Amino acid sequence: MGTGIAALCASAGCETVLLDVTAELAEKSKGNMLAGRIPMLDDSQIAARITAGSFEEHLHLAGQCDWICEAIVEDLEQKQDLFAKLDAVRKSGSIVSTNTSGILLSSIAEKMPAEFKRDIAVTHFFNPVKVMRLLEIVPGEETSDDVVESLAAFARSQLKKGVVYAKDTVNFIGNRIGCFWMLAGLHRGDAARQNGLSVERIDALMSVAFGSPSTGLYGLVDLIGLDVLNFVAINLDDNLPAHDAGRQCIKFPQAEQAMLDQGQLGRKSGGGFYRMLKNEDGSRQKQMYDTQTGSWQEIVGETVNDDARSLLFDTSDEGKLVWNMVSDTLCYAADLVPEISNDIVNVDRAMRWGFNWKAGPFEMLDQFGCNEVIEKLRAENREIPRMLAVLAKSGSSTFYTQDHQQFLGTDGELHEVPVE
Repeated sequence: MGTGIAALCASAGCETVLLDVTAELAEKSKGNMLAGRIPMLDDSQIAARITAGSFEEHLHLAGQCDWICEAIVEDLEQKQDLFAKLDAVRKSGSIVSTNTSGILLSSIAEKMPAEFKRDIAVTHFFNPVKVMRLLEIVPGEETSDDVVESLAAFARSQLKKGVVYAKDTVNFIGNRIGCFWMLAGLHRGDAARQNGLSVERIDALMSVAFGSPSTGLYGLVDLIGLDVLNFVAINLDDNLPAHDAGRQCIKFPQAEQAMLDQGQLGRKSGGGFYRMLKNEDGSRQKQMYDTQTGSWQEIVGETVNDDARSLLFDTSDEGKLVWNMVSDTLCYAADLVPEISNDIVNVDRAMRWGFNWKAGPFEMLDQFGCNEVIEKLRAENREIPRMLAVLAKSGSSTFYTQDHQQFLGTDGELHEVPVE
């Protein structure tokens, strides 16, 4: 991640310092910027803008930088230790940010002096940094407004990122909702598989329902890795509020736990829910894992009705699955404003830019019909989530005006949609 951020800054024309545990590791990372299917750098000459070094020998170079971005391992003590060292060398007024996705900024900066707390924020990039548009900026309680504004302006104009403003809560916006979608989806999918639906069929349904990439649910879990998702679940278990609905789906279903235990993690292990086999003639064959029988099956090429709204309200078993998974996630998102963000616009942008959904949760609710969703929730004796309750009380039928120039705020009034 740190290498990707450094490459992005250099590509934007900035003189950049890349520090690692050793100078050799930093030089190796610099060299890797030109490798891979999607190189981090488009031109080898850009690498000349990057100076590589080690924390121990070259930390003083951070004192020349206007922005210092920390992207070390997700360990609180190590981050606090590095920040103390940075405070000793950084120039006054320089901005310091952390790329953490799982540790609260308040915890990282807890022991730092007041001046440092004014200059620090979270800049949470998504991987791969070059490709993913989303950048979540999270200020602390004492962070200066100038710091947030400077980071956002630089990210938009030079790094070409889509900026959303989140609050200092566990997993911020994108991963808070996206990880709930995946973990809750594993549980809903487990029940559906036991009723005869295949992994491939569920992915096809989810791709339509959420306008998500063709990977669907299980394909995305394979890309991330069950081990990483399990680490995320452990972090959520440690940090989610006691009342949070996400606590109901933290523990893996039995089938996924068995896959994790046997090292069947996803692409990194050669297969998870899917695997790719290479035939003797050089061709490739994709297979899916049948969790009920523990065997690999041929991919059949599932096609489903591409009308998400009709799927949502369909009374078939497939319709019920779609409704359960969609309503779980959209209700979860609608109950998190203003806890994780001050408004719905940042939430929608985070899910579109960070998880490649075609529409964010509140945009989806508008498409599906907010009043129809509320009516179905009431018919099931389910609690109406916070923002849907605000909408119902306001008398509006949508979260956005038809021209998408205004949105419904937490106060029940319309506000101008900020420029992207």
